[in-house]
Amino acid sequence: MNQKDRLALIRKTSKKFTKKLKRNQRVRKTETKSFDKYDTDNINAWTDAPKYVDEYYGDRARAQESYERDWD
Repeated sequence: MNQKDRLALIRKTSKKFTKKLKRNQRVRKTETKSFDKYDTDNINAWTDAPKYVDEYYGDRARAQESYERDWD
């Protein structure tokens, strides 16, 4: 295989690879449109943390909080 053949092969594979990259970007854009409406990094984060703690942990969380206040 001479240099001319090697360059032709490199061009051919690079075109194929570029085509694949463009296709993947196009697919990624269509699959992630639903994520664009969220501004935060973690869309699963609870937005009202004190309410969540009170609802699910109640007295135990308040006891821990008072313990931590007394520690300082």
